[in-house]
Amino acid sequence: MTTSSDPRFLVLHALRVKGLASDELVAAISGLPAGDAAARLSELVEEKLVLRREGRMAGSMLTPAGKEAYAELLAADVADPARKAALDTAYEAFLPVNGEFKRLCTDWQVRSDTGEPNDHTDRAYDDGVVARLGEVHDRITVVLKDLATALGRFDAYIRRLENALERIRGGDVAAFARPLADSYHDIWMELHQDLLLSLQKERDAKDEG
Repeated sequence: MTTSSDPRFLVLHALRVKGLASDELVAAISGLPAGDAAARLSELVEEKLVLRREGRMAGSMLTPAGKEAYAELLAADVADPARKAALDTAYEAFLPVNGEFKRLCTDWQVRSDTGEPNDHTDRAYDDGVVARLGEVHDRITVVLKDLATALGRFDAYIRRLENALERIRGGDVAAFARPLADSYHDIWMELHQDLLLSLQKERDAKDEG
């Protein structure tokens, strides 16, 4: 069984996951080389499946026709029963780790010992949270490696989460949970949305951790 997905689908899928995305982010989510992702985007714009926006909120997004084309390609991408089984297994394994990650994000932003906002001046406290993040990272990496054997597109999340963790360990406070910073939290939310889309599931109480 092949683990790779159609590059055309990968670009549409990246936009469906993110909603509005830069070329760089499309390449990151899709796992495609930047030049290949940009070329596919240009083709999809010509076909009126993707709309480019300029200005303060610049980026690419799916058109209504693009959403229809995406739905057909998604169905084909996950049609193999082995892929569906791998997604089901990964999703069930993801949920408890997701709950722990959400608690970590809270502890990163609000100190668990004092209830005060974390100003990140206490290195020992932050190091403790980052150490726990390392444990969560190890757990989700196992889940993603297993899933990537069936659906190779999930391998991109392993690389991106590892890079974000390295930034955090290097002292980049924004790399933990700052929105729109390619933070660990940003990538985690994309992964969660990807799993839901791939399984064609609606978010419910289990997804809230």
